Amino acid sequence: MFRKNGGGKSPALSTTIFREYRQAFLPRSHCSRRCFWSCLHPNSLGCSPSFDELDVFPILVQAFDDGFENFASLLSANMTTAAGGARNMDKNLSFYIDGEWVSPRGGRTHDVVNPATEEVIARISLGCEEDVDTAVAAARKAFASFSTLSVVNHLELLRSLTTIYARRQFELAEAITSEMGSPIEWSRTAQAPAGYDHLVEAIKVLESTDFTTRLGNALIVQEPIGVCALITPWNWPANQVMAKLAPALAVGCTVVLKPSEMAPLSAMLIADMVHEAGFPAGVFNLVNGDGAIVGSALSKHPDIDMVSFTGSTDAGIAVAQNAAVTVKRVCQELGGKSPNIILDGEDFAEAVAKGARRCFNNTGQTCTAPTRMLVPASRLQEAARIAADVADALIVGDPLSSQTQIGPLANASQYSKVRRLIDLGVEEGAMLVTGGSTHPVDTKVGYFVRPTVFAGVSPDMTIAREEIFGPVLSIIAYADEDHAVQIANNTVFGLSAAVSCSDADRAEKVARRIRAGMVHINGAGLDTGAPFGGYKQSGNGREQGRYGFEEYLETKAIFGHS
Repeated sequence: MFRKNGGGKSPALSTTIFREYRQAFLPRSHCSRRCFWSCLHPNSLGCSPSFDELDVFPILVQAFDDGFENFASLLSANMTTAAGGARNMDKNLSFYIDGEWVSPRGGRTHDVVNPATEEVIARISLGCEEDVDTAVAAARKAFASFSTLSVVNHLELLRSLTTIYARRQFELAEAITSEMGSPIEWSRTAQAPAGYDHLVEAIKVLESTDFTTRLGNALIVQEPIGVCALITPWNWPANQVMAKLAPALAVGCTVVLKPSEMAPLSAMLIADMVHEAGFPAGVFNLVNGDGAIVGSALSKHPDIDMVSFTGSTDAGIAVAQNAAVTVKRVCQELGGKSPNIILDGEDFAEAVAKGARRCFNNTGQTCTAPTRMLVPASRLQEAARIAADVADALIVGDPLSSQTQIGPLANASQYSKVRRLIDLGVEEGAMLVTGGSTHPVDTKVGYFVRPTVFAGVSPDMTIAREEIFGPVLSIIAYADEDHAVQIANNTVFGLSAAVSCSDADRAEKVARRIRAGMVHINGAGLDTGAPFGGYKQSGNGREQGRYGFEEYLETKAIFGHS
């Protein structure tokens, strides 16, 4: 909408175009205002305006209504402010330590790439061991006082953070879409709200928890474990940060957060929110970086009392090995290869369609995605047809479009991995029903992969055993119920599973036989009060609700207290 005039110093805007956007977008909702702002200021991609900037809208409109010259002058001044002092460039290169944004000690940087356009949208600093030492020291110092605050104080801070998070939720959604490619409607309705849900749940649990109990002649006291390192992935950035941060802060721990360097922008917005909420300096710290240096330094650090890690199993093993030297607690949510047992019955077609859609949600980049669909051998072809129809109906494309259902894969590395595994599935003899590794027809750039369905997959094939983390569904035939359970459990993973059956009692019996931390019957969704975590190489420990609180608490017995 803008073009640069002569010297490129001031924007030129058509009064007609502005009037159209003024009528369409200006009113009430922050979402509409943000759409309006992005139309006026296209260079804001990846560095969204703060709500202070959104608050100038009524002033801008009044200036427009009073006369276009007044409006143009005021708008130009606002854009100079928004683009000039810019928190964005400086802050993106900074770390949040001890209550302020500070310059890193090292000089390494990393480009954050929009996976839909393959363009650089931000540049961040990558930390070094000295940065980690500084952040940990700040957290250790703050722990002495923060851990002794009352539950009332912690609730006040959490409620303030929840209010701020709700106010900035659409801003957060846009950051998630730009950094990891989640379709904007999915970011607004699933990605960003997930973090809010964890905050609400943490408040609920804290309000109802008594951290002291009597047992015989002992007083049993639960106390915050100390300084926690939170290491989070790129696929559900806000969700994973808040699943760890909310309970840690609630019980009185202090933290150092290392978000994925692939998707750090949303985490940096959350740092702003924590600051605005008024948490004491040092309680929350953020150091960007890669796993090899920052992740390793955190997990080895002698002043870190606990590590909560979400990511690949290989990375989780490295974290555990590093942490073992100082015998610190490690809570891990790792990989998955979730089975979805669909038992024969009248609701078979609906169950197959629902299972396929759940597999493809978030472009298949969900650790609990039901990527192994187990169906009766006699209905294999029927299941393949239904799943293919679901895949072919999904809209793949620009994640900023409200119509898009499948966005790009989050980064170039993941794009290469998913395409390689699809090709390997074909090479190993699986039947490619739809999709494949070629680029979707309507996309010319970006890390896009078509929703893909394989049928006739045998349990020993690579695509049936490795976590692909893309929109790829493998349909496996079973002979009977016992065979289905055997296939479901024939994996090193045990994070999640699903069972579909019109007979709920039968479904529950099958669910109890599956070696997984969570089982969804007939498509039931998650509950943020229920434990989230897995068996076997899918990790240890639990997140969410009261179970999540336990990971951040130590238990002390005091004898002789009357």
